[in-house]
Amino acid sequence: MKITNIRVTHVNVPLDAPFWWTAGLYGGASKSIIEVETDEGVVGLGEAPWWHFGEVIKAEIVPALIGADPLDIADCEARCVPPWQITANTGENAASVAFGAVELALWDIRGKVFGMPLYKLLGGAVRKDIPFSEYFSFRSAQDGAGGEMTPEAIVNYCLRMREQHGSTIFEGKLIMGDPELEIRTVRMLREALGHKAQIKLDSNMQWSLTTARWVLREIEPFNIRNYEDPVATFEEMAALRQHSRIPFSTHVPDLRRAVALGAPDYFVCNFAALGGLSKTLKFIAACEAMGKGFWCYSNDLGIMTSAYLHVVAATPWITEASQSLFRWQIGDVIKDGPFRQTGNTVRVPEGDGLGVELDPAAMKRWSAHFAEHGPMHHFSDPNNPGRYRRLPLN
Repeated sequence: MKITNIRVTHVNVPLDAPFWWTAGLYGGASKSIIEVETDEGVVGLGEAPWWHFGEVIKAEIVPALIGADPLDIADCEARCVPPWQITANTGENAASVAFGAVELALWDIRGKVFGMPLYKLLGGAVRKDIPFSEYFSFRSAQDGAGGEMTPEAIVNYCLRMREQHGSTIFEGKLIMGDPELEIRTVRMLREALGHKAQIKLDSNMQWSLTTARWVLREIEPFNIRNYEDPVATFEEMAALRQHSRIPFSTHVPDLRRAVALGAPDYFVCNFAALGGLSKTLKFIAACEAMGKGFWCYSNDLGIMTSAYLHVVAATPWITEASQSLFRWQIGDVIKDGPFRQTGNTVRVPEGDGLGVELDPAAMKRWSAHFAEHGPMHHFSDPNNPGRYRRLPLN
């Protein structure tokens, strides 16, 4: 079997309403969808975490992989990704992330060739109902959606998710630069949701160490399951650990520093950003050996989400709910997408490989959106057009 073509399609998939985070209003995803074609008619699907990696794939990965054996992932990687010493010396990891998106498609091909879902290739399922959190945030109103711009509105939104979908795991960003607003919102959430619901928070590194000490002291009585990136560095998290028992997580996959410093406690990652599924499995195994937890990223489309489902299904070490923006995504590129949880969980697909198929009409719609509007700008401040939002370190 040989790779004959790799198709890269840029897509936008907006959210039903934009939400506030550290850099401004976040309105949706701009991704690159990867289709690896073979001479035997088997096509594998991949997804790049950001659209510009699709350009790297077209320029560098495609020429290197035409004619390669898609089942020989080690050979494919050697064709595309420089040795780690080169990446470490230059700080250039675009090839690694770009290949990680394509490598996902190679695993999809492998599952289709062997006639089994990905989780079986990874050793079998220890669970098939995979937990994901609901998300909450301060959101602008848009076409009848969003509008949760007060603590009361966020509480009502979470209560509605519990009533309609059986949700009891909630994660959110309360990023308005106001520590008292965050403390008040958390208190109201705990009072409304009761003591059994999980509440997780993410500040995207908005707080100074001094403010984080205060905020975490005030919210610790409300049994916060996890706080993602409360401060900007691992060193500051280690200092914060002396003042708080709340577990910390991060998107920065530096296991050596986390072990050396004792914080953070968990990593939250996209598989392509780690260099692909093979490297992700090694990273998770290393986390297990070092006593660090792991779960999966949010705002991915159905292809990457399917990979999350299969890996969590096959990995006993991953026990916490992964992030999700499923409820806010107005579309997807896969048939029957986007995934949406019921009772906190999504069922792992049972089809061969990743177990998902592209929806041609959806691909046409969302690629046209990209062509017409360009990539979605996730880092805008409507109060200062053309600039990134800059919150003061309180």
